[in-house]
Amino acid sequence: MVTVLEAYGGRLAIEAIMEPGISMALSCRLFDTDRAGINNGVDAGNALHRITRAKIMIRLSFKTLSLWLAALACLPFGSSASAEAIQWITVGDPGNVADTTFYGDVATSFQIMKYEFTNQQYTDFLNSVDAGGINPNSVYNVDMGNDIRGGISFTSGAASGSKYAVKSNMGDKPVNYVSWFDAARVSNWLMNGATSLSDTETGAYTLNNATTGNAPAVNFGATFYIPTEDQWYKAAYYKGGGTTAGYWDYATRSDTPPTPVTANETGIGSAGSTDNFANYSDDANWNDRSGNVTTVGTNGVSSAYGAFDMNGNITEWNDLTGLVAGSTRGVRGGYWGSFSASSLVSSFNQEIAPSDESDVYGFRLASPASSPSAVPEIDPNRLGSVLALVLGSLGLLERRRLKAA
Repeated sequence: MVTVLEAYGGRLAIEAIMEPGISMALSCRLFDTDRAGINNGVDAGNALHRITRAKIMIRLSFKTLSLWLAALACLPFGSSASAEAIQWITVGDPGNVADTTFYGDVATSFQIMKYEFTNQQYTDFLNSVDAGGINPNSVYNVDMGNDIRGGISFTSGAASGSKYAVKSNMGDKPVNYVSWFDAARVSNWLMNGATSLSDTETGAYTLNNATTGNAPAVNFGATFYIPTEDQWYKAAYYKGGGTTAGYWDYATRSDTPPTPVTANETGIGSAGSTDNFANYSDDANWNDRSGNVTTVGTNGVSSAYGAFDMNGNITEWNDLTGLVAGSTRGVRGGYWGSFSASSLVSSFNQEIAPSDESDVYGFRLASPASSPSAVPEIDPNRLGSVLALVLGSLGLLERRRLKAA
């Protein structure tokens, strides 16, 4: 019996060979199909090039095999090229005082994404919630595919669950052309388990299929949500280390304007993760564009708490207070084309319609301090469900074997 499971562009083959008694031989082979031009199941036309990652031959009882598969079903599979975990940092110092701008005071500790939400992560979301490619609630903006600065293509003829794909060299760049409503739907999806069955309309926000108009208030008990302006501000500019530590003017732990980064031919920022740099001023030229998004975390030092690119790269949504519905929501941080550092400084903020989308708007999410340890693995191909099915089948075989004995 051979069971082949597709997961994140890789292939797990489990070969179970029945033998007399209560044992079976199990051969487990994990193949990488990335070099075949396969991205989330879409074959680019090359022949399958399989690289053996692991080949294991073990002999074990049905009971041991069942326990092994139960544990296996809980593990993430795949390469970083086709499934990207969310990394979080903790923003502590609860009860800190506000800045002279009157922003930044937060009563409790919380967590925020270490990096901006990427094209790869948003592609996983799209293939999960829109396997058929019907674009419910306009979660996909066609400019993601049409604009060189966009990072996600759509192929109507691709297999179900694989219609959206990351464009070349864009997987680790921040997603753009996303509205506040899009970020809210990602929040709901994560809160509801991040699977193809997870609801996007309830959870952190009650959206009722809205894509324009007032943004609703965040729901009580939300475990993933768009950060409030105070949370975003604190994660970016607060010095940390106490409740009266003070604030930097820039999210690079500096009161001096950062130096603009350049980029190499694949869009990696020139600064790495050190020093007072940011991606702005149209200096990151690559992919035939004067100014462009760059790989997250390669554009200078992080904030004091460890969040990268809170200045430049992409302007990020915030939820203002998050407590009331409203016709506007906040954006902060500046972007790749911000003309000067005045758009990056802590005193600069904007409010825009929550339905606005362009190549300069992206997001990162926040969560209560205790929640991200339970972040669901993004599982667009439902590997856990398939393994559960295999486990159930083996349990049935075991019961038949015992009955025959």
